[in-house]
Amino acid sequence: MAISSILGYPRIGVEREWKKSLEAFWAGKIDETTFQQQQQEIRLNHLQKQQKKGIELIPVNDFSHYDHILDTAVMLGIVPKRFQYQGGIVPLSIYYGMARGTKDATACEMTKWFNTNYHYIVPELSDADPVLTENRPLQAYREAKEKLGIEGKPVIVGPLTFLKLSKGYTVSETDAWLERLVPIYVQILRELENEGVTWVQIDEPIVVTKLPAADIDRLKKIYTTFAEAVPSLNVMLQTYFESIDNYLDIVSLPVEGIGLDLVHGLSVNLASIREHGFPSDKVLGAGVIDGRSIWRADLSEQYDVLHELISSVSHDRLIVQSSCSMLHVPVTKETETKLGADLLGALAFADEKLNELVLLTKAISQGANTVHDQLNAADEALGLLKSSEARNRHDVQKAVAVVSETEPQRNKPFEARHIDQQARWQLPMFPTTTIGSFPQTPEVRKARQFWRKGEWSNSQYNAFIREQIDTWVKLQHEIGIDVLVHGEFERTDMVEFFGEKLEGFAFTQNGWVQSYGSRCVKPPIIYGDVAFDVAMTVAETVYAQSQTDRPVKGMLTGPITIMNWSFVREDISREQVAYQLAYALRQEVEALEKAGIGMIQVDEPAVREGLPLKENEQANYLAWAVKAFKIATCTVQDTTQIHTHMCYCEFHDMIDSIEAMDADVISIETSRSHGELIHSFEEHTYRLGIGLGVYDIHSPRVPSVEEMSSMIDRALRVLEPARFWINPDCGLKTRGREETVASLQNMVEAARLAREKYNPLI
Repeated sequence: MAISSILGYPRIGVEREWKKSLEAFWAGKIDETTFQQQQQEIRLNHLQKQQKKGIELIPVNDFSHYDHILDTAVMLGIVPKRFQYQGGIVPLSIYYGMARGTKDATACEMTKWFNTNYHYIVPELSDADPVLTENRPLQAYREAKEKLGIEGKPVIVGPLTFLKLSKGYTVSETDAWLERLVPIYVQILRELENEGVTWVQIDEPIVVTKLPAADIDRLKKIYTTFAEAVPSLNVMLQTYFESIDNYLDIVSLPVEGIGLDLVHGLSVNLASIREHGFPSDKVLGAGVIDGRSIWRADLSEQYDVLHELISSVSHDRLIVQSSCSMLHVPVTKETETKLGADLLGALAFADEKLNELVLLTKAISQGANTVHDQLNAADEALGLLKSSEARNRHDVQKAVAVVSETEPQRNKPFEARHIDQQARWQLPMFPTTTIGSFPQTPEVRKARQFWRKGEWSNSQYNAFIREQIDTWVKLQHEIGIDVLVHGEFERTDMVEFFGEKLEGFAFTQNGWVQSYGSRCVKPPIIYGDVAFDVAMTVAETVYAQSQTDRPVKGMLTGPITIMNWSFVREDISREQVAYQLAYALRQEVEALEKAGIGMIQVDEPAVREGLPLKENEQANYLAWAVKAFKIATCTVQDTTQIHTHMCYCEFHDMIDSIEAMDADVISIETSRSHGELIHSFEEHTYRLGIGLGVYDIHSPRVPSVEEMSSMIDRALRVLEPARFWINPDCGLKTRGREETVASLQNMVEAARLAREKYNPLI
């Protein structure tokens, strides 16, 4: 008979207990013993829930105190020397120092996990001396067995994926590094085998990307080594997020199971199985339930996929599982009491997906007739939403079709606009600005809570927001910032804020997912056609502008970011959703300009993360992503300066597309990656305005003037000084007031020194 499994479960808990535990520990409100006890309680609760739901092969070691890649790095003893690691088990002080930075050491780089909105900590290999510090998968297995009687499936990130996601080594050193890492993995696996572990899940999502022949050979060598070292341990080589191109090579590896994504990689993976079959000596992990989607599965369709697989894979060699870890979806919809019945019926969060997996496993093992009613119920729920009025706004569909049928363009090219804008704004060399948000203090959050609960009237809340704007406009003046922002005190989240004011969106009460560390977000649900209703940002921006003679930027979130950071309807293409969002935002841009705001920032930090993993799909995505941005911004006057912002991504392979967006100024994170992005501009001449972030806002430390000056100097070796801006990496929402003011004062001083140094050269 087939059995059920998942690849990982959300860490955060129904009430975000995990986040609260972390932050209490960081704040010194609980000691390490209490923290570890709380974390164990959360972890065991998650395992017990899967057990009660009927999941038969339950993953362990999918839990983390921060990030699973960071966990792997510290397990392998890969700790940068600046954290003064002395060997042995890595203490939490160093673990969290690597993630968040310390007073004396900058944090490790953070970037996106493949094409998701989850961020991982990038391992640094340059000065590492790998050694096994502790066998975390073994500890997790023992805990589950001793506490709950669960024979768990330990999960570990595979060596090739780990190495490919690391930094601090050259391509020519790849084999040498694998020779250092693989023996440690063998040690981990031998200890698991000796413990009596039956299955271990080794995640190699790098396999779904384009791999050179040398990497295929490396995989063969790695897994042959494992097979020889642990002959009685069943290894499930797990892939996800896409299909595998080298199907015959991968399924021929000496492992006992292959896990395939049969949602996002369905067509190619299924075609490969149809053409080549599936090895008779292996188990197939059939990822038929989408671990990234909040929508109820079309169970009839997924049953048909499983039924077809039975012709190639016998029941006893089939594991019905999620397509990837459920880290990317909320925990449960049971606490959602305010969503419409049609929408709620079409949703399935992690716990509901457990039910779907158990149902499909029963259907394929015992026959579809045994779950006939449940299959029909799923079909009916999806059909009700599809036929709803919200998904059939013909006025929106017609208007968007008109604006998207031609290529949007600004009236003049950048070079001409730049002259007009300089004449209007008279900015100094190296203008200073910030990315948009200022600290969301407990007082700000409390005020918003009072207002949302009805304890404050609109006038009370608006007065409070204006007081915050007054305070920070004054502070920006005192610090010496050239282009100001209003601070975004009225906004909870940069996507949620706009979704609440646009039609076609819905919001959960507890639909939280982990973005990075303890940072959890509650993505909106785009369930219908998106339409502009009323102005969203004009009042606060115009008020801030009335308090200063310096320019104040209007602050919007761009169409691609709103889409990529939302849970998106699946009945139309993402391209069409992007155009609907762009058309709605165009109307907000025009409203800001009409109100006298001449600098407007349309942030697109999520463009890169939406890039398809398959190279043959990337050009098309970038083309319509750029088009959506231009639809939103192209109708403004030549003297109106359009800004955008991007952060924490690899941009070297899409600089042409960034330039094609035709924003007058772009700000990009570079300090957390220690300036490595600058190398991309050494190979590409960027002709528009640009600001490379000079300090990392995700760390509580205050960077020195010297650090920022060094970053400026390096950037100006490859960028045009006359078009260079100076700014932080990202918004300052999560920082405290004192550190924010101190950091910005240092930034302005670094800008002053740069003007003295470079002005004679202009």
